[in-house]
Amino acid sequence: MTSEVNIMAGKKSTIKAIVNRNVERHLVKEFLMKNTKRSGFGGLDIKRTPNGTEVTVHAERPGLVIGRKGKIIKELESRLKSEFELFDPQLKVEEIKSSESTANAQVMAEKIASALERGWYYRRAGNSAAENIMTAGARGVIVTLAGKLTGSRNRTQKFIKGHVKYCGETALIHMDKGYSVAVKKLGTIGVTVEIMRANTRLPHEITIFSNEELLIREGAEAASETNAEVTE
Repeated sequence: MTSEVNIMAGKKSTIKAIVNRNVERHLVKEFLMKNTKRSGFGGLDIKRTPNGTEVTVHAERPGLVIGRKGKIIKELESRLKSEFELFDPQLKVEEIKSSESTANAQVMAEKIASALERGWYYRRAGNSAAENIMTAGARGVIVTLAGKLTGSRNRTQKFIKGHVKYCGETALIHMDKGYSVAVKKLGTIGVTVEIMRANTRLPHEITIFSNEELLIREGAEAASETNAEVTE
C-alpha cells in the first residue's frame, strides 16, 4: 500500500512539474512579446542545460532586441532571472528572414494587429494577410479577428483559405499558431493566425506508384546500400 501511495505521489509531482514548466514558458513568452514588440517577435525556444537556461528569441529585427552595446538584451536577461527565477538565463536572438516572415504565424498576427491600430479596415487587414500567407506557399490559413470590429458589440470574423485543420493531433503538429492584440478607441481586438505549413504531408495523403516506378525505386535503394557498404 505504501509503495502505491509513493508511486501516485511521484506521478502527481511529475505532472505538477510539467504544468509549472508550461505555465512558466507561457509567462516568459508574454513577457518577451510585450518587451520586444517593435522587433517583429516570431516565437521563442527554451532549452535547459546544466550551465543555464538558453532562451532563443526569433525576431525580424534582432537589433531592437539586442540594443546598443547589448544594453536591452542584458536588461531582459536580468529581469528573466529576477522576475521568473530562471537559472542563469542566456538570451539569444535569431533573425527571421524576410522570405520566412510571411509564413510565421506570430509575426503575421503582430502585423495584422499593427495594421488595425493604424486604422486599416478589419476586412482589408484580414483578407490581405491571408492572401499574402497563401502566396508565400502555405497550404492553408485561418485569420480570426474577435472583438469590437465595427461598433460597441463584440463579434468574430474569420478569413479562411486553402486546406486547414481545426482540432486533433494533426492540427497540433501541422498548424503554426500566433496571437496578438490590437488596442483601438472602441476596445481591443484579438488577432489569431493559424497557418498550415508549406509541404505538409497529412496522414490521409498517400502516393500510389506504378510497377515501373517501384522497380526504379528498388534499384536506387539497392545502389545506395551497395555504396554504403563500399564506403564502410
